[in-house]
Amino acid sequence: MIPTEVKLTRKDFASDQTVRWCPGCGDYSILAQVQRVLPELGQPKENFVFISGIGCSSRFPYYMDTYGIHSIHGRAPTLASGLAVANPDLTVFVITGDGDGLSIGGNHLIHAMRRNVNLNIILFNNRIYGLTKGQYSPTSRQGTKTKSSPMGSIEQPINPIAVAVASEGTFIARSLDAHPQHLGAMLKRAAEHPGISFVEVYQSCVIFNPLEWSGIHDRRTRDDHVLYLEHGKPMIFGKDRDKALVLRGFTPEIVNVADVDPEEILVHDATSKPLATLLASMEYPEYPAILGVFRDVRKPDYVSQLMAQVHTAQEEKGVGDLDTLYRNADLWTVEAHEVVDTDISGSVLLAHAEQYLEEVERSDAGQSSSIRDVLLTNPVAALQPRTPITVEASSSLARALRQMNLHNIGCLVVTDAEDRLIGIFTERDVLNRVVGLVDDLSSVTVGEVMTPNPVTLRGDMPIAQALNMMSVQGFRHLPLVDEQGRPTGILSFRDVVSFLNRRID
Repeated sequence: MIPTEVKLTRKDFASDQTVRWCPGCGDYSILAQVQRVLPELGQPKENFVFISGIGCSSRFPYYMDTYGIHSIHGRAPTLASGLAVANPDLTVFVITGDGDGLSIGGNHLIHAMRRNVNLNIILFNNRIYGLTKGQYSPTSRQGTKTKSSPMGSIEQPINPIAVAVASEGTFIARSLDAHPQHLGAMLKRAAEHPGISFVEVYQSCVIFNPLEWSGIHDRRTRDDHVLYLEHGKPMIFGKDRDKALVLRGFTPEIVNVADVDPEEILVHDATSKPLATLLASMEYPEYPAILGVFRDVRKPDYVSQLMAQVHTAQEEKGVGDLDTLYRNADLWTVEAHEVVDTDISGSVLLAHAEQYLEEVERSDAGQSSSIRDVLLTNPVAALQPRTPITVEASSSLARALRQMNLHNIGCLVVTDAEDRLIGIFTERDVLNRVVGLVDDLSSVTVGEVMTPNPVTLRGDMPIAQALNMMSVQGFRHLPLVDEQGRPTGILSFRDVVSFLNRRID
């Protein structure tokens, strides 16, 4: 029985999630056009995947009723490339912004395009960092005043189309969020292109950069400021079609149509990389906003070539075996050593310490070692450990942190009413148990977040044994106690290094 073809609509691609963008944001228009175009591609929903990085644009996958990945900053092209290779039947979209895609993600974007991976990259360009509250972005114009550039940006902005052309993108286009018909047409052509497609969308950030595209957002004045590219047609624009683009030497120039010979007017050729490079250099508002397809060429895509190589290799050598491949190279075996259990909430087992000292003494027999001798023969007391700063378990975190800042130290020792050690409060405890977890430092006590019953030292122990404890437990600080368990000092790894510098040339 032949299955009935399922007719999809825009609603089939809209998820049940509440769209959370600012009212008036251009992202709404892009989302609507993507949802409108997908049913026209004639593919089942399960074949579509949307992968994003970080930023306002990167919420996109939540709003699509398809597969999706909200990945990490700038890395969406890498995840998408791997997915395209793993399952070539998928139609993979990368959703990114000028900050996400052209700052930390610039390198990944370039290599995805030069490889001609079968991806559809949509870059939202509002020339600002919107999600992080209005810093200048890689595409912000020089002089842009923002929270991070109050005197005006001094950086040369990145040109997204120029980057795509230089990276050998095979389909490169630009559209505008406020022009839904044009945007939908560009997105459809991009999705139908074999290989990489890159669409830059001039997108409005109504909160932090609302005037960036004001000259072309208003449909009443748009045609006077926009040049629409059409393959094989002269570059004429303007509401009355009275302006044209000509080339004077190597410089593009805007002229009146009536003032030039028709043969002088540039004709668009979407297969010409030099022309695409020239057009990419013409940025709005110095030139009219150029919308349309800059480049459209056919080249072998990365996934098809890779699969062809795999097929050829399997025909010549047979299907490979991963285990055999691993064991086919030079191998060696790392013998396991017996590990003596330690109790990180109490003292290190004495047997372990003695075993360690014996191994040190046996190693390099007959060869003198000044460092070894110093570590074995000198007690911990020789390091002159600092006097510990104590705090009670009932003290608030706010007070404890003030103590650490005041004395510029990385730990406090916690004592009971009889001054016996019951815990230690270190920088590690602050990072692991306080930061991001405690809102009111005055409402939580040190006892709630300290490390109880810590590993301790005695002053007569060899320095070598103290170093072993630090190595085994991964500690930077260890408290010294007397026979009654009262703290007498605090030892840090820095104390050991300083001591060795003094004793050994």
